Amino acid sequence: MKLFLFITLFILINTSLFSQELNCRIQLMHQQIQGTNVKVFETLQTALYEFMNNKKWTDHVYSMEERIECNIMINLTEQVSQDEFKGTIQVQATRPVFNTSYTSVLFNHMDNNMHFKYVEFQSLEFSETTHMSNLTSILAYYAYIILGLDYDTFSPKGGYEFFQKAEKIVNNAQNAPEKGWKAFEDLKNRYWLVENLLNDVYSPIRECYYAYHRQGLDLMAEKSQEARTYIADGLEGLRKVYQQKPGSFLMQIFFNAKTDEIVNIFSEAYPDEKMRMVNLLSQIDPVNSSKYQKINQSPVDGSGGKNNIRPGK
Repeated sequence: MKLFLFITLFILINTSLFSQELNCRIQLMHQQIQGTNVKVFETLQTALYEFMNNKKWTDHVYSMEERIECNIMINLTEQVSQDEFKGTIQVQATRPVFNTSYTSVLFNHMDNNMHFKYVEFQSLEFSETTHMSNLTSILAYYAYIILGLDYDTFSPKGGYEFFQKAEKIVNNAQNAPEKGWKAFEDLKNRYWLVENLLNDVYSPIRECYYAYHRQGLDLMAEKSQEARTYIADGLEGLRKVYQQKPGSFLMQIFFNAKTDEIVNIFSEAYPDEKMRMVNLLSQIDPVNSSKYQKINQSPVDGSGGKNNIRPGK
């Protein structure tokens, strides 16, 4: 009996120590697909969940609490054949902020090139060396993008190895008939996202991920003014990217996740800092310039900030 309890305890401890990296919620929408057995989609959703949450994506040790929270929503809009589907995939990942219950959106992206084949009860197989399935290649690609961005927030350019893995998936898919993998197809697809992440021209954006999160948000609960300074410095570094590559895909990816949060952070700043940040942000992210004007409309004058980083507040 004691031996049984010891073995059970050993398994539980090791399970908690070597947990998978992602806690990924899957939503599969198929209302626009008519005339297909609904059970196929139920089976597919289960398979997607198991693929993302049961596969070990790294050799690193994760506890259950350290898993990266992410959401994937696949919206199927067309059935090309009995086992072939098209649609979109939206991927979102969040990161906890130290000493708070707040989570910050790290990545929020809609990919309109979701095209794959699936037969009910088909096992989802993936290889790092070959393009076996467009479905699993897309899922693995975004798993590595999420991991890379998360690691970038904890150490300067810490996600390099994962972006390399995502790049390898892109390279393996160059002969695939489905769209999304090739440079000439679009300027804002999977090819260009990982190209930007590994291109030195965009290094200030990756450096900003670290300054913004590890030096900024993680310090916000204790030293809000100092934290805002780090965040402001990180954002200032994006000016160089804008001057070289205005309207770049990676800059858009960054601000898709961060615009509302940035507005709330700097609404707590002193007037001169507000003005400086509004001018900077309106220049490097002109699409959201009207949102940044809200920073100047806030009556708060730099005395707080630790409780006002929640987007949409």
